[in-house]
Amino acid sequence: MAGWSQLRGLVKGEVTQRREEGCNVEEIQAEIQASPKLTDSQLMEIYQRLMALKPSSEFPFQEPNGLEEIRGLRPEGPRKLTYSLTEEQWKDKFYGAWLGRCSGCALGLPFENPTYMSGDETYAGWQYVEKWYKGANAWPMNNYAPFHSEAEKTHNIRIFPFHKPATREHITFMPTDDDIRYTVLGLMALEQFGFDFDTWDIGKLWHRILPYQSVCTAETKAYLNFAQVTHHYYDEKPEDWREKLEWVRMHLNPFREWIGAQIRADGFAYGAAGNPELAAELAWRDASLSHVKNGIYGEMFVAAMISAAFVEDDIERVIQIGLSEIPSTSRLAKDIKIAIEIAKSTTDQLVLVERIWHAFNHYHPVHTNNNAALVVAALIHGGGDFTKAMTTAVLGGWDTDCNGATVGSIMGAMLGKEGIPAHWIEPLNDTLYSQIPGFHPISIQTCSERSFEVFKKLNR
Repeated sequence: MAGWSQLRGLVKGEVTQRREEGCNVEEIQAEIQASPKLTDSQLMEIYQRLMALKPSSEFPFQEPNGLEEIRGLRPEGPRKLTYSLTEEQWKDKFYGAWLGRCSGCALGLPFENPTYMSGDETYAGWQYVEKWYKGANAWPMNNYAPFHSEAEKTHNIRIFPFHKPATREHITFMPTDDDIRYTVLGLMALEQFGFDFDTWDIGKLWHRILPYQSVCTAETKAYLNFAQVTHHYYDEKPEDWREKLEWVRMHLNPFREWIGAQIRADGFAYGAAGNPELAAELAWRDASLSHVKNGIYGEMFVAAMISAAFVEDDIERVIQIGLSEIPSTSRLAKDIKIAIEIAKSTTDQLVLVERIWHAFNHYHPVHTNNNAALVVAALIHGGGDFTKAMTTAVLGGWDTDCNGATVGSIMGAMLGKEGIPAHWIEPLNDTLYSQIPGFHPISIQTCSERSFEVFKKLNR
């Protein structure tokens, strides 16, 4: 139970997760609420009962985990795109994707704080982001977050001191963050394995590279569970890995449909630029170590969009290509379509984020579905404008740094470095700190060049 939550919290989280998967959990939930001092053995007995539940026959979604089953339920799509770009154009797009991801992550980092992510009984999370910018005389939101605001006095909110390096007055590089570490790991995986890897290889890479304190939620549980089925010194994959994998990603992991996999898509998508089907498959292999169902689909959806954005300049087509790689029968596909309808029905940024918040705030702030919906709404609202898309994604609350990074990556791949306004790029000083050996610090341009070299090597 170590790592993210005590056992009681994990079991309560599992109640929510099983409900979202279509199971009737009311009786078990009432039992937990009526017994505040359950022992660990009693909690584990309840947990086993939760895991034995089956979705209701009236549950309207089909959500498999296997790649072929997923592909059997996806809509028609282009799978692999045609393109004609010079080497210089490719380099500009790869550099733009890395810079966009870094700048979007840095924009959202100061708001990775429960106040802005969840809101409270008085205001929605997005309203606190708005109040911060207005209190700093920095509205409309078109630059990095000011470190101070009158909202500190008027609404008792703040930016945590450890996020100071990502604020407007202090940013001089891309600070370390899990959204960037996983992009680096995706690059490292492709450099080491090419396209020939599976979830076992990803798990071993995590154990070699990622410190334990660098992982969160679903990744924490998978990291710990993987340690129980592997050996510290040897790389041999057990013959029954398929069965062990199910335990690794499921055991005491109520976070298995949260956003953790979705933020890991970029490094793989860069290596499969212009090939959304391949990008989605690489994302599936990565996500399957720690996630199931919509948690997997989130990474596949984002990977396909990023891949498409390198060669497509129509953002709505990019989104449809993303949807073409996940089951049309999933909750995620349904939520994305709702977000598209909302985004197309308003041109006002504040009205948009308010409507998205009301439509999807029943999810946890770091669930896959609500954040993916906000990403899509921000992309459509942006209409090809880098600043407008990225600030809308962060303004919306929930997982602010993740959503800013994802939108920045997609827009950067589409527009290239030359299409990103200088005020987002220059403060980073082309420098990334990732806490990954060999990438701390490193030039962002070097990262982009290495991604481009992987792309060229693997797509001959």
